Amino acid sequence: MKLSEAKQILAHSQTIQFLLPDGSLVPSHFHVTEIGLIDKHFIDCGGTLRNEQKVNFQLYSANDYDHRLHPEKLIHIIELSEKALNIPDLEIEVEYQGETIGKYGLGYDGKQFVLESTKTDCLAKDKCGIPASKPKIRLSDLQKSKDICCEPASGCCS
Repeated sequence: MKLSEAKQILAHSQTIQFLLPDGSLVPSHFHVTEIGLIDKHFIDCGGTLRNEQKVNFQLYSANDYDHRLHPEKLIHIIELSEKALNIPDLEIEVEYQGETIGKYGLGYDGKQFVLESTKTDCLAKDKCGIPASKPKIRLSDLQKSKDICCEPASGCCS
């Protein structure tokens, strides 16, 4: 989800909820402790230089049970961040403390924000010898090749 989409959702929301991938909710007394511009400049395993930018929201839950972040307040924080950090309309990455800091993509299910699990990936599969997709094999073809060479008297196992 891009920053503009999140602001549009917040503008029409009464409350803010974040659903974790395990189906539980981030406690309602969470804080957004940081909004930042993450600029990742790196080289992939194939030798290609890459640059990736994202907006980062850091969610934090403390023992401040009376705290409730209202949508209009979060919009205000986002707009301050956009202006102060010159943040363009980028994809949002959310950090949230579990057993360790988790990084999530952000979605919306029509009711609440959804923290979406992220995964690592090889960006240079063609240079690393990783097939782009698994080859499709028909089970009937496997049966035919088994019949050809794997009969007990076929001699393929001697």
